Amino acid sequence: MRVDLLSREYPPEVYGGAGVHLEYLSRELRRLADVRVRCFGARREEPGVSAYRVPGGLEGANAALQVLGVDLEMAAACDGASVVHSHTWYANLAGHLAKLLYGVPHVVTTHSLEPLRPWKAEQLGGGYAVSSWAERTALAGADAVVAVSEGMRRDVLTAYPEIPAERVRVVHNGIDTAEYRPDPGVDVLLKHGVDPDRPYVVFVGRITRQKGLVHLLHAARDLDPAAQLVLCAGAPDTPEIAAEVRGLVEELARSRDGVVWISEMLPKPEVVQLLTHARVFVCPSVYEPMGIVNLEAMACESAVVATATGGIPEVVADGESGLLVPIDAGPDGEPRDPARFAADLAARVNAVLGDPALARDLGVAGRVRAVEHFSWEHVARRTHELYLELTG
Repeated sequence: MRVDLLSREYPPEVYGGAGVHLEYLSRELRRLADVRVRCFGARREEPGVSAYRVPGGLEGANAALQVLGVDLEMAAACDGASVVHSHTWYANLAGHLAKLLYGVPHVVTTHSLEPLRPWKAEQLGGGYAVSSWAERTALAGADAVVAVSEGMRRDVLTAYPEIPAERVRVVHNGIDTAEYRPDPGVDVLLKHGVDPDRPYVVFVGRITRQKGLVHLLHAARDLDPAAQLVLCAGAPDTPEIAAEVRGLVEELARSRDGVVWISEMLPKPEVVQLLTHARVFVCPSVYEPMGIVNLEAMACESAVVATATGGIPEVVADGESGLLVPIDAGPDGEPRDPARFAADLAARVNAVLGDPALARDLGVAGRVRAVEHFSWEHVARRTHELYLELTG
């Protein structure tokens, strides 16, 4: 069986959870099938991986049109596949067109949904209507839709009621607990100006409305001043949100010390060490289908404080492997009462900061949960079984 995996992201060009998912899923699927990866960007040296750039003539076009141009080339290359499997709207239309061209099953994994990310209009302008059309068309025509959580499955069926419920399957994301495990070293902390003898709160994520960094920065005004705040935050969606975050960080740094902002994408070993020594890992996302980053933190024995949204409650067991923060989201996905959300976030982070024993217990339980309930081998096996079902 030949499986073509279609995605915008693939190492080394990874900036979000979908790219992490593709890296590990493809590795494990190769044990079960002939896997070809088709992604965006620069040429890859890895065997079986093909990358595609924006076609000539579209370099100055709206970003959504550039994506569709890449999709056309990816779809043309899928001739001979037994199954095509696309990830995110960036590659969904390529999978849909390959299904139509070659008569093969199309599987879609939903890592997010365009209707639940209205702030993308800020980034794409009219292209947001194009991305929404591409996603709806592909999901409605897919032979199976894989949701990465039960919460995501509910969102899919709500956003796209035309999709039969039986077509939407849940296969949770996984974590490599051999790679993400506690690192006792402190060289990375010292390199980035983090004091290893002082407790700190760490955030890891892109600068986007979805990840809720702005809300964390508001909450940080009320965090225990004895703690450091380490922000591994880069790749802003727009110049506007980049400027907003920069202003909030500068304002915060004037009122408290220990604010460390790392804007570059860090190698995994560096992220692992920063997660390991954090008293608290915080995930203030306003929308998160599952949130692989929470699993990464748990596997490193970091206590997690995260928003109770999307699939996060399926990953973080409240009071057992972390603490969940309630959110009353409005139609735009943002909290209806941002001040209340920030206050609740600060209260839970402070509860862990002030209780080292609680932080330790949550962290240990988090790693046990990651090891016992989430593995990429299991994800690949479930996914392969779905391929076999669709291909008869």
